[in-house]
Order: sequence, then structure tokens, then C-alpha cells
Amino acid sequence: MSKSFMTINCKGHLIDLTHPKVMGVLNITPDSFYDGGKYKDEKSILSQTEKMLNEGATFIDVGAYSSRPGADSVSEDGELNRILPIVGMLLKAFPEIILSIDTYRSKVAEKCLEAGGALINDISAGKLDEKMLAIIAKHQVPYSMMHMRGTPKTMQKQTEYENILVDILKYFSERIAQARKLGIIDIIVDPGFGFAKTLEQNYELLSKLALFQNVDLPILVGLSRKSMIYNVLDTTPENALNGTTALNMAALMKGATILRVHDVKEAMECITLAERLIEMRW
Repeated sequence: MSKSFMTINCKGHLIDLTHPKVMGVLNITPDSFYDGGKYKDEKSILSQTEKMLNEGATFIDVGAYSSRPGADSVSEDGELNRILPIVGMLLKAFPEIILSIDTYRSKVAEKCLEAGGALINDISAGKLDEKMLAIIAKHQVPYSMMHMRGTPKTMQKQTEYENILVDILKYFSERIAQARKLGIIDIIVDPGFGFAKTLEQNYELLSKLALFQNVDLPILVGLSRKSMIYNVLDTTPENALNGTTALNMAALMKGATILRVHDVKEAMECITLAERLIEMRW
């Protein structure tokens, strides 16, 4: 990756991605696949956020709309009513926090950015809301664009690809070109593990993750406790931490720049060990 893309600007703070970073997941949804309903009051939300920050998370990714396969839709107002008070509460408690807003809706993104959010994490790369890219360009914040087909409710019925690697790289080249045309500077790509992909396709993507470095942008990887882990291990999301750690290490060795996880301490340990191996030119 060229040095020009090794930093992103979050509210005036340059984040150095020469060394991989961790994005801690804070789901405030009742139906997320792993931690749905777990963080529903001020005490539990602040406690979990403080824990993730203390363990080394650079970003906290707040989501108010579950994107698990088959998830029910939530109205735009419903999403806003959930997320905006949390954004305000977190910024009051942790003024230096770098909040990532997990949404594909431009209105939600704009309101949260105006409230102090620092970047947008969009599962649809702007394809589910045509106004999203313009909002990112207006606010000049980093934008994480993920590969997905359809919607969370329909995506697992859209797993037919001519060549999954070629198709996804083409998708990103088109989305990146559109973003650049509007003047968006800081872009992160996320291959979208578990989104419109079969179990076998997820592992093919991970095995060839290094090819995404050809995009010359930071790579965000979200593998944490997903079905591609617990289905192979015949276990549950609750018991998939060890498998998550194993695949996070594999992702780092293949060029992942940001790990999006539920368990920050373990991800930070992966980064420490991966960097030691990379220094030894393994």
C-alpha cells in the first residue's frame, strides 16, 4: 500500500494505519446475532465502551440497525431515535472518542456526523441510499464501504458470482471511482464477510485477502464471531472467540488494516503478535 493512504483524518486527528487498528463493536440493537439487547441502558453502554477503549480500540463502531442475515427492517426515524442519544452520551463521557457510525442511510449519517461522529461505516457502499456519498463528501469524513448485494433481508439469496474475487474488486473500483468523483478523500474497503456470500466463498475471500491490497486502500475486516466460524466449529457465537482470534490473525498476515471486533483485548494481542511475525519477514 502506498504511503499516501496510510493515514485517515478523523475530526482533525490523523490516524496512522501503518500499524493495524481495532474497531470495537457497540450494537445498540435488540436483535444483533451476538450481542443483541446486551447494551440497552446508559450504565451497560458506558461500561462496555470504556472497557473497549481501555483495551486499545481506536474506533468505536455504533450501530442501531442489525445487518445480520434476514434481519427485520427498522424505520429511519427508529434508527435515529436509537442512535442519536447514544452518540451524544458517548461524546459527553469520552470527549476524545472516535465514533464510527454504522449506517447505510444518509440522513442518519448526517445527523450523527453533526452530533460528533467521526466516520461512516456503510454496509452498502452507498448503493442503498443514493445520497450517502454526497453526505460523506460534504462532511469530508472517512468512509468505510463494504461489499454486499441486496439488503440484509435478501443478501443470502444473492450468492451467485461469475468469479467472486473479480466481481468484488470490480464492485470496489466502481464505488471508489464514484466516491473520488465527488471528492471523498479517505476511503476504507471491507470485503463483507458473511454478506451475500456462502461459507465457502467467505473462506475463499479470506485466503485471497492479500489481493485486495491492489486497491491501494486500508482494508477493514469483520469476522468477529460470525457464522463462517461457529458453523465450521459446530458451536455458537458465544463460543466463537477462539475461532475469531485464529481468523483475525490470518487476516492480519494477509494485509488487514482494521479489525472490527466484539473482543478488543484479543484482537490487540493478534496485532502485536502479527507485527512481530511480519518484522521477521515470515
